[in-house]
Amino acid sequence: MKDKQALAELICRQIREIAPDADTEQLNPDEDMRDELDLDSMDFLRLIEALSRALDVHIPEADFASITHLSKMVDYLSRRLAADT
Repeated sequence: MKDKQALAELICRQIREIAPDADTEQLNPDEDMRDELDLDSMDFLRLIEALSRALDVHIPEADFASITHLSKMVDYLSRRLAADT
């Protein structure tokens, strides 16, 4: 299982792949990353899909609204990965 720091780094790396101009270094983990990084709905969907593939975890669309903050996404993915083991 990945630790939370590794998950945060993976998320930021995936964001930079999708939106190369996104400044993930300045990202406040407790703010909506879509607003902070100017990610549109397609960028956010691509992020979810990339993380789902990278971590081999299903992220239902019903959960998307609850994982728009980096801190919440890290916690969510950490729980999902722990549940799969």
